[in-house]
Amino acid sequence: MTRPRIELRVLDPRLREWGLPRHQSAMAAAIDLHACLDAPITLAAGAPAVLIEAGFALSIADPAIAALIVPRSGQGHKRGLILGNSVGVIDADYQGPVLISAWNRNAPGTPPIVIEPGERIAQMLFVPVLHPDFVVTEIFSEATARGAGGFGSTG
Repeated sequence: MTRPRIELRVLDPRLREWGLPRHQSAMAAAIDLHACLDAPITLAAGAPAVLIEAGFALSIADPAIAALIVPRSGQGHKRGLILGNSVGVIDADYQGPVLISAWNRNAPGTPPIVIEPGERIAQMLFVPVLHPDFVVTEIFSEATARGAGGFGSTG
């Protein structure tokens, strides 16, 4: 299997010290993203999400690939730090700075989350993209057992 080539442009030179985006182990699915901040920021519980620069831009340039920005498991579970948009999608033709939408999901009145410069706060996963050809129809060509059964219809 050949590995796709994706160009990476460093926008924040501190990434060279903190670590360029890379997989942290041979079998890691995603690369960690650093918070490229000049000073710590405080996210109050329930306050609006903030955009944090990841310090680089990508040129994926392949319509069969997209990048997803997803939370780091430990950050969400242990601290309540999640992404403001759940999952961020980086399209193959986007070449601007990678931004992380961060949000403190903890209950109002709980301690704020402080994010330090260089802290790894999210991760990026590269995924295949399918572009289907849609066939407009009045009736589907094959029926399924579930059919149009909605939420909870399978038990």
